[in-house]
Amino acid sequence: MPNSLTGTLFRPLRRSGILLWLTLAFSVPVFAQVRQPSTVPQATASSPAAQRAGSQSAGTGIIMGAVVDKTGAAVAGARIELTRGDRPAQETVADATGQFFFANVAPGPFRLAVTAQGFAAQTASGVLHAGESFTAPPIAMRLATVVTEVHVSPAEEAKVELHAEEQQRVLGVVPNFYVTYVPDAAPLAPRQKFQLAWKATIDPVTIAVVGATAGFEQATNYYSGYGQGAQGYGKRFGATYANVLTSTFIGDAVLPSLLKQDPRYFYRGKGSKRSRLLYALGYTFFCKGDNGRYEPNYSELGGIFISSGIGNAYYPSTDRGVGRTFQGALIGIAGSSAANVLEEFIVSKFTSRAPQNVPSSSGS
Repeated sequence: MPNSLTGTLFRPLRRSGILLWLTLAFSVPVFAQVRQPSTVPQATASSPAAQRAGSQSAGTGIIMGAVVDKTGAAVAGARIELTRGDRPAQETVADATGQFFFANVAPGPFRLAVTAQGFAAQTASGVLHAGESFTAPPIAMRLATVVTEVHVSPAEEAKVELHAEEQQRVLGVVPNFYVTYVPDAAPLAPRQKFQLAWKATIDPVTIAVVGATAGFEQATNYYSGYGQGAQGYGKRFGATYANVLTSTFIGDAVLPSLLKQDPRYFYRGKGSKRSRLLYALGYTFFCKGDNGRYEPNYSELGGIFISSGIGNAYYPSTDRGVGRTFQGALIGIAGSSAANVLEEFIVSKFTSRAPQNVPSSSGS
Protein backbone atom coordinates (compact mmCIF):
# COMPACT_ATOMS: atom_id res chain seq x y z
CA MET A 1 0.00 0.00 0.00
CA PRO A 2 1.56 3.38 -0.99
CA ASN A 3 2.76 5.87 1.70
CA SER A 4 3.90 9.57 2.01
CA LEU A 5 5.96 12.51 0.71
CA THR A 6 7.61 15.02 3.08
CA GLY A 7 8.03 15.58 6.79
CA THR A 8 4.47 16.60 7.30
CA LEU A 9 2.84 14.94 4.33
CA PHE A 10 5.22 12.09 5.18
CA ARG A 11 3.94 12.09 8.74
CA PRO A 12 0.20 11.76 8.23
CA LEU A 13 0.59 9.46 5.23
CA ARG A 14 3.78 7.44 5.77
CA ARG A 15 2.20 4.81 8.03
CA SER A 16 -0.92 4.53 5.92
CA GLY A 17 1.04 3.08 2.98
CA ILE A 18 1.20 6.10 0.64
CA LEU A 19 4.98 6.73 0.78
CA LEU A 20 6.10 3.80 -1.37
CA TRP A 21 4.49 4.96 -4.61
CA LEU A 22 4.84 8.68 -3.91
CA THR A 23 8.57 8.25 -3.21
CA LEU A 24 8.95 6.70 -6.67
CA ALA A 25 6.68 9.30 -8.27
CA PHE A 26 8.45 12.30 -6.80
CA SER A 27 12.08 11.17 -6.42
CA VAL A 28 12.94 11.30 -10.13
CA PRO A 29 11.65 14.84 -10.79
CA VAL A 30 13.10 16.09 -7.51
CA PHE A 31 16.55 14.67 -8.30
CA ALA A 32 16.28 16.26 -11.76
CA GLN A 33 15.71 19.73 -10.28
CA VAL A 34 18.61 22.12 -10.35
CA ARG A 35 19.95 22.48 -6.82
CA GLN A 36 18.50 25.55 -5.19
CA PRO A 37 20.84 28.10 -3.62
CA SER A 38 20.94 28.33 0.17
CA THR A 39 18.96 31.09 1.83
CA VAL A 40 21.98 31.93 4.01
CA PRO A 41 23.44 35.22 2.71
CA GLN A 42 26.87 34.72 1.12
CA ALA A 43 29.23 37.64 0.68
CA THR A 44 30.59 38.02 -2.85
CA ALA A 45 32.87 40.41 -4.63
CA SER A 46 29.86 41.75 -6.56
CA SER A 47 27.80 42.49 -3.44
CA PRO A 48 26.80 46.11 -2.68
CA ALA A 49 29.28 46.15 0.20
CA ALA A 50 32.07 45.00 -2.11
CA GLN A 51 31.19 47.56 -4.77
CA ARG A 52 31.43 50.36 -2.20
CA ALA A 53 34.91 49.24 -1.16
CA GLY A 54 36.59 50.75 -4.23
CA SER A 55 39.89 49.74 -5.80
CA GLN A 56 42.30 47.30 -4.18
CA SER A 57 45.91 48.21 -3.30
CA ALA A 58 48.69 45.89 -4.42
CA GLY A 59 49.81 43.31 -1.86
CA THR A 60 46.62 43.60 0.22
CA GLY A 61 43.60 41.35 0.46
CA ILE A 62 39.86 41.32 1.05
CA ILE A 63 37.87 39.92 3.96
CA MET A 64 34.12 39.42 3.52
CA GLY A 65 31.35 37.47 5.20
CA ALA A 66 27.78 37.52 6.46
CA VAL A 67 26.13 37.80 9.87
CA VAL A 68 23.01 35.67 10.50
CA ASP A 69 20.88 34.52 13.42
CA LYS A 70 20.43 30.87 14.39
CA THR A 71 17.67 30.41 11.80
CA GLY A 72 19.85 31.73 8.97
CA ALA A 73 18.13 35.12 8.66
CA ALA A 74 20.35 38.15 8.01
CA VAL A 75 21.30 40.37 10.97
CA ALA A 76 21.35 43.83 9.43
CA GLY A 77 23.25 46.56 11.27
CA ALA A 78 25.64 44.25 13.10
CA ARG A 79 28.98 45.93 13.88
CA ILE A 80 32.12 44.07 12.82
CA GLU A 81 35.54 45.02 14.17
CA LEU A 82 38.66 43.73 12.39
CA THR A 83 41.87 43.53 14.44
CA ARG A 84 45.33 42.36 13.28
CA GLY A 85 47.96 42.26 16.01
CA ASP A 86 49.22 45.73 16.84
CA ARG A 87 47.70 47.35 13.74
CA PRO A 88 44.85 49.86 14.13
CA ALA A 89 41.43 48.22 14.25
CA GLN A 90 38.96 48.65 11.38
CA GLU A 91 35.21 48.66 11.77
CA THR A 92 32.21 48.29 9.46
CA VAL A 93 28.47 47.64 9.65
CA ALA A 94 26.60 44.73 8.03
CA ASP A 95 24.24 45.83 5.26
CA ALA A 96 20.55 44.92 4.87
CA THR A 97 21.49 41.41 3.70
CA GLY A 98 23.83 40.85 6.66
CA GLN A 99 26.95 41.11 4.49
CA PHE A 100 30.15 42.95 5.44
CA PHE A 101 33.35 43.72 3.53
CA PHE A 102 36.89 44.92 4.39
CA ALA A 103 39.16 46.01 1.53
CA ASN A 104 42.88 46.82 1.41
CA VAL A 105 43.62 44.56 4.35
CA ALA A 106 47.30 43.81 5.00
CA PRO A 107 48.05 40.07 4.96
CA GLY A 108 48.47 38.11 8.17
CA PRO A 109 46.40 36.70 11.07
CA PHE A 110 43.19 38.56 11.86
CA ARG A 111 40.25 38.46 14.24
CA LEU A 112 36.64 39.54 13.69
CA ALA A 113 34.51 40.65 16.65
CA VAL A 114 30.79 40.93 15.90
CA THR A 115 28.18 42.69 18.04
CA ALA A 116 24.47 43.35 17.46
CA GLN A 117 21.66 44.59 19.64
CA GLY A 118 19.91 41.72 21.44
CA PHE A 119 22.62 39.19 20.53
CA ALA A 120 25.65 37.87 22.36
CA ALA A 121 29.00 38.96 20.89
CA GLN A 122 30.64 36.47 18.50
CA THR A 123 34.17 36.17 17.14
CA ALA A 124 35.86 34.53 14.18
CA SER A 125 39.49 34.42 13.09
CA GLY A 126 41.69 33.42 10.17
CA VAL A 127 44.78 34.19 8.15
CA LEU A 128 44.71 36.44 5.09
CA HIS A 129 47.28 35.99 2.31
CA ALA A 130 48.43 38.73 -0.03
CA GLY A 131 45.98 39.26 -2.89
CA GLU A 132 43.46 36.83 -1.36
CA SER A 133 39.69 37.33 -1.15
CA PHE A 134 38.90 35.61 2.15
CA THR A 135 35.23 34.65 2.68
CA ALA A 136 34.51 33.91 6.33
CA PRO A 137 31.90 31.24 7.17
CA PRO A 138 28.50 32.74 8.10
CA ILE A 139 28.77 34.13 11.63
CA ALA A 140 25.73 32.87 13.56
CA MET A 141 24.58 35.17 16.35
CA ARG A 142 22.82 33.84 19.42
CA LEU A 143 20.31 35.68 21.55
CA ALA A 144 21.91 37.42 24.51
CA THR A 145 21.53 35.31 27.66
CA VAL A 146 19.82 38.04 29.58
CA VAL A 147 17.26 38.56 26.79
CA THR A 148 16.50 34.85 26.54
CA GLU A 149 16.14 34.33 30.26
CA VAL A 150 14.11 37.43 30.95
CA HIS A 151 11.94 37.89 27.89
CA VAL A 152 11.71 34.60 25.99
CA SER A 153 10.21 31.58 27.75
CA PRO A 154 10.49 28.08 26.24
CA ALA A 155 6.73 28.14 25.60
CA GLU A 156 6.97 31.43 23.70
CA GLU A 157 9.97 30.19 21.72
CA ALA A 158 8.12 26.98 20.83
CA LYS A 159 5.12 29.02 19.69
CA VAL A 160 7.26 31.11 17.33
CA GLU A 161 9.11 28.07 15.96
CA LEU A 162 5.89 26.11 15.47
CA HIS A 163 4.36 28.98 13.53
CA ALA A 164 7.39 28.97 11.22
CA GLU A 165 7.16 25.19 10.74
CA GLU A 166 3.49 25.47 9.76
CA GLN A 167 4.53 27.69 6.83
CA GLN A 168 7.03 25.16 5.43
CA ARG A 169 6.01 23.66 2.09
CA VAL A 170 7.97 21.72 -0.52
CA LEU A 171 8.04 23.68 -3.78
CA GLY A 172 5.59 26.01 -2.06
CA VAL A 173 2.81 23.37 -2.18
CA VAL A 174 3.40 20.13 -0.25
CA PRO A 175 3.21 20.59 3.54
CA ASN A 176 6.44 19.93 5.43
CA PHE A 177 5.34 20.75 8.97
CA TYR A 178 6.93 17.89 10.89
CA VAL A 179 10.58 18.85 10.46
CA THR A 180 12.54 21.46 12.38
CA TYR A 181 15.74 23.01 11.06
CA VAL A 182 16.63 24.47 14.48
CA PRO A 183 18.95 22.02 16.31
CA ASP A 184 17.92 23.19 19.78
CA ALA A 185 14.23 23.81 19.03
CA ALA A 186 12.07 24.28 22.12
CA PRO A 187 9.87 21.28 23.03
CA LEU A 188 6.21 21.38 22.05
CA ALA A 189 3.46 21.44 24.64
CA PRO A 190 0.75 18.72 24.34
CA ARG A 191 -1.70 21.27 22.94
CA GLN A 192 0.82 22.19 20.23
CA LYS A 193 1.35 18.54 19.30
CA PHE A 194 -2.40 18.13 18.77
CA GLN A 195 -2.51 21.43 16.87
CA LEU A 196 0.18 20.22 14.46
CA ALA A 197 -1.58 16.86 13.97
CA TRP A 198 -4.88 18.60 13.21
CA LYS A 199 -3.29 21.02 10.73
CA ALA A 200 -1.50 18.17 8.94
CA THR A 201 -4.57 15.96 8.58
CA ILE A 202 -6.93 18.66 7.26
CA ASP A 203 -4.45 20.17 4.81
CA PRO A 204 -5.91 20.15 1.25
CA VAL A 205 -2.76 18.50 -0.13
CA THR A 206 -3.05 15.66 2.39
CA ILE A 207 -6.69 15.09 1.41
CA ALA A 208 -5.81 15.28 -2.30
CA VAL A 209 -3.11 12.61 -1.88
CA VAL A 210 -5.56 10.43 0.02
CA GLY A 211 -7.99 10.79 -2.87
CA ALA A 212 -5.30 9.94 -5.43
CA THR A 213 -4.29 6.90 -3.40
CA ALA A 214 -7.89 5.68 -3.25
CA GLY A 215 -8.15 6.13 -7.02
CA PHE A 216 -4.94 4.16 -7.58
CA GLU A 217 -6.22 1.36 -5.36
CA GLN A 218 -9.52 1.27 -7.23
CA ALA A 219 -7.81 1.25 -10.62
CA THR A 220 -5.66 -1.73 -9.58
CA ASN A 221 -8.57 -3.36 -7.69
CA TYR A 222 -6.51 -3.28 -4.49
CA TYR A 223 -8.68 -4.36 -1.55
CA SER A 224 -11.03 -6.07 -3.97
CA GLY A 225 -13.47 -6.68 -1.11
CA TYR A 226 -14.52 -3.03 -1.35
CA GLY A 227 -15.85 -3.54 -4.88
CA GLN A 228 -15.94 -0.93 -7.62
CA GLY A 229 -17.96 2.16 -8.45
CA ALA A 230 -18.57 5.17 -6.24
CA GLN A 231 -19.22 2.98 -3.21
CA GLY A 232 -15.91 1.14 -3.63
CA TYR A 233 -14.01 4.39 -4.08
CA GLY A 234 -15.67 5.89 -1.00
CA LYS A 235 -14.65 2.90 1.12
CA ARG A 236 -11.06 3.09 -0.09
CA PHE A 237 -10.93 6.83 0.52
CA GLY A 238 -12.39 6.39 4.01
CA ALA A 239 -9.95 3.60 4.89
CA THR A 240 -6.92 5.56 3.68
CA TYR A 241 -7.98 8.72 5.47
CA ALA A 242 -8.69 6.71 8.63
CA ASN A 243 -5.09 5.47 8.46
CA VAL A 244 -3.89 9.07 8.21
CA LEU A 245 -5.99 10.18 11.19
CA THR A 246 -5.11 7.28 13.49
CA SER A 247 -1.39 7.24 12.67
CA THR A 248 -1.02 11.01 12.98
CA PHE A 249 -3.02 11.57 16.13
CA ILE A 250 -1.78 8.46 17.93
CA GLY A 251 1.85 8.56 16.77
CA ASP A 252 2.34 12.35 16.68
CA ALA A 253 -0.01 13.70 19.36
CA VAL A 254 -1.40 11.21 21.90
CA LEU A 255 1.69 9.07 22.53
CA PRO A 256 4.20 11.97 22.30
CA SER A 257 2.10 13.87 24.87
CA LEU A 258 1.91 10.90 27.25
CA LEU A 259 5.55 9.85 26.78
CA LYS A 260 6.92 13.41 26.56
CA GLN A 261 8.55 12.86 23.16
CA ASP A 262 8.95 15.26 20.24
CA PRO A 263 7.11 14.08 17.07
CA ARG A 264 9.22 16.22 14.72
CA TYR A 265 12.23 15.17 12.66
CA PHE A 266 15.29 17.18 13.71
CA TYR A 267 17.20 17.97 10.52
CA ARG A 268 20.93 17.35 10.94
CA GLY A 269 22.36 18.88 7.78
CA LYS A 270 26.03 18.42 8.69
CA GLY A 271 28.59 15.63 8.99
CA SER A 272 29.51 12.96 6.46
CA LYS A 273 26.88 11.56 4.11
CA ARG A 274 27.20 8.18 5.81
CA SER A 275 26.61 9.59 9.29
CA ARG A 276 23.62 11.59 8.05
CA LEU A 277 22.19 8.54 6.29
CA LEU A 278 22.49 6.40 9.44
CA TYR A 279 20.95 9.22 11.49
CA ALA A 280 17.97 9.52 9.11
CA LEU A 281 17.38 5.77 8.89
CA GLY A 282 17.60 5.41 12.65
CA TYR A 283 15.28 8.28 13.50
CA THR A 284 12.29 5.98 13.15
CA PHE A 285 13.69 4.04 16.12
CA PHE A 286 14.96 6.93 18.27
CA CYS A 287 13.82 10.50 18.75
CA LYS A 288 14.30 13.54 20.93
CA GLY A 289 12.42 13.63 24.18
CA ASP A 290 10.93 16.84 25.48
CA ASN A 291 13.99 16.97 27.75
CA GLY A 292 16.23 17.34 24.67
CA ARG A 293 17.79 13.88 25.00
CA TYR A 294 17.59 11.09 22.46
CA GLU A 295 15.58 8.03 23.48
CA PRO A 296 13.75 5.05 21.89
CA ASN A 297 10.99 6.30 19.61
CA TYR A 298 8.09 4.56 21.32
CA SER A 299 5.66 7.13 19.92
CA GLU A 300 6.49 6.56 16.25
CA LEU A 301 6.65 2.78 16.49
CA GLY A 302 3.58 2.63 18.72
CA GLY A 303 1.62 4.81 16.30
CA ILE A 304 2.61 2.58 13.38
CA PHE A 305 1.53 -0.69 15.04
CA ILE A 306 -1.63 0.68 16.69
CA SER A 307 -2.81 2.33 13.46
CA SER A 308 -2.15 -0.86 11.53
CA GLY A 309 -4.09 -2.85 14.11
CA ILE A 310 -7.05 -0.47 14.05
CA GLY A 311 -7.25 -1.02 10.30
CA ASN A 312 -8.65 -4.49 11.00
CA ALA A 313 -11.90 -2.79 11.96
CA TYR A 314 -12.58 -1.40 8.48
CA TYR A 315 -10.54 -3.36 5.94
CA PRO A 316 -12.26 -6.16 3.97
CA SER A 317 -12.33 -9.47 5.83
CA THR A 318 -9.81 -10.94 3.39
CA ASP A 319 -7.29 -8.23 4.35
CA ARG A 320 -7.50 -8.52 8.13
CA GLY A 321 -5.60 -10.46 10.75
CA VAL A 322 -2.29 -10.53 12.56
CA GLY A 323 -0.34 -11.02 9.35
CA ARG A 324 -1.93 -8.00 7.74
CA THR A 325 -1.23 -5.93 10.89
CA PHE A 326 2.47 -6.77 10.86
CA GLN A 327 2.68 -6.27 7.10
CA GLY A 328 1.14 -2.82 7.40
CA ALA A 329 3.46 -1.98 10.31
CA LEU A 330 6.56 -2.99 8.34
CA ILE A 331 5.40 -0.85 5.42
CA GLY A 332 4.92 2.03 7.84
CA ILE A 333 8.42 1.61 9.31
CA ALA A 334 9.97 1.46 5.83
CA GLY A 335 7.98 4.52 4.80
CA SER A 336 9.05 6.45 7.88
CA SER A 337 12.73 5.68 7.30
CA ALA A 338 12.50 6.58 3.60
CA ALA A 339 10.77 9.84 4.47
CA ASN A 340 13.54 10.74 6.93
CA VAL A 341 16.22 10.10 4.31
CA LEU A 342 14.42 12.34 1.81
CA GLU A 343 14.07 15.00 4.51
CA GLU A 344 17.79 14.90 5.28
CA PHE A 345 19.15 14.98 1.73
CA ILE A 346 16.53 16.36 -0.66
CA VAL A 347 13.41 17.95 0.80
CA SER A 348 15.19 20.76 2.68
CA LYS A 349 16.52 22.16 -0.61
CA PHE A 350 13.01 22.63 -1.95
CA THR A 351 11.19 23.69 1.22
CA SER A 352 10.02 27.30 1.20
CA ARG A 353 10.40 29.38 4.36
CA ALA A 354 12.71 26.80 5.91
CA PRO A 355 15.45 28.36 8.06
CA GLN A 356 18.87 26.89 7.41
CA ASN A 357 20.91 24.93 9.93
CA VAL A 358 23.89 27.29 10.11
CA PRO A 359 27.00 26.00 11.97
CA SER A 360 28.26 28.29 14.70
CA SER A 361 31.26 30.51 13.99
CA SER A 362 34.62 29.63 15.49
CA GLY A 363 34.10 31.91 18.42
CA SER A 364 30.62 30.76 19.38
